[in-house]
Amino acid sequence: MLLVGSGLFAHSLYNLQNLDPGLKTDHLISFTIDPSLSGYSQVRIRSLFQNLQEKLSILPGVRAVSLAKWPALTGSEPRMTIKVEGYRPQEGEAMSPVLNFVGQRYFSTMGIPLIAGREFTARDGTSSPKVVIINEKMSRHFFGGETPVGRYIGHAGVRDPIDIEIVGVVKDSKTITVRDEVAQCMYFPYWQDEGLDIMTFYARTTQRPEEVGPTLLRVVRELDPSPPVFALKSVQLQISESLFIDRMVVMLSLSFGLLATLLAAIGLYGVTVYSVVRRTREIGIRVALGATGSDVLRLVMREVALMTGLGVAIGLPAALALNQVARSWLFGLTPYDPLTLTIAPALLIFVTLLSGVVPARRATKVDPMVALRYE
Repeated sequence: MLLVGSGLFAHSLYNLQNLDPGLKTDHLISFTIDPSLSGYSQVRIRSLFQNLQEKLSILPGVRAVSLAKWPALTGSEPRMTIKVEGYRPQEGEAMSPVLNFVGQRYFSTMGIPLIAGREFTARDGTSSPKVVIINEKMSRHFFGGETPVGRYIGHAGVRDPIDIEIVGVVKDSKTITVRDEVAQCMYFPYWQDEGLDIMTFYARTTQRPEEVGPTLLRVVRELDPSPPVFALKSVQLQISESLFIDRMVVMLSLSFGLLATLLAAIGLYGVTVYSVVRRTREIGIRVALGATGSDVLRLVMREVALMTGLGVAIGLPAALALNQVARSWLFGLTPYDPLTLTIAPALLIFVTLLSGVVPARRATKVDPMVALRYE
């Protein structure tokens, strides 16, 4: 019980310190705008998005600005079934990577490294050949060790051509939520989306969100006050909000872990005291026969060590099993974390010694004459 409690405590503390993955230097701020709610045509929507990106890019302290149809890390999981040039799918294989429509400089704005090919440019418009950028996971799955740049994919329809050229590969990153595994992803230029409506803008800035936020809104209103703008927040805050339940589980785990440790310490103390009381006559005889205080101390602590060994033998597998369950609840939880597996036994030994040393020291002071008359 003690090992399970202390292990849960240590794991909870570790995860509490690592639930804020975020930017360490620049700040990434996002807001969402939906011109379609104001009745804008596709031509007017495209013009608004282009002008807004240009206006925001020249603001002081703004390093990069881009936009995406589906915001990252919000649970959005749009998919498109595809076919790939030169690839024969296995029976029952899901050929449906996650997709998004994004703007120029999207990957540099989001901090996603480009590892092959190029990003989207102004040339990737409605009348240009269709292009796509994929992530490493999708590249490995469909092309193995070969370069996918210059290869083609297409919609899965039998009569649909394979006419979308892969022009770049980007590093894997989480797009759905921070808890989900990295998915196969493909990114299209938003100019080639036939139905533009809602869009999320991202701005990477050196200023704090509360400082630059009002400026971003002011630029939007000055350019066009009609479309509704909402969900202005930093990406770090968005991640924290998405991990609210995880934080609650961490705090509850931390509380229950401390409670389990406390109860185990009290129980161990009580058992040790009871054992000493039961053996009072035996201890008196040993002292009368010449046993020293250190001999009595070793006698009592030997039993404490035996209980500790049994606790480790039973509690360690239980703790590992519990951590496997908790892994599915908490972001970033590793069931075999060396730090936790070191802290938990150390905490167990400390509590064991602390709980056993008081009654053990009391046993060394037993008067042999009193002990021999004890019933």
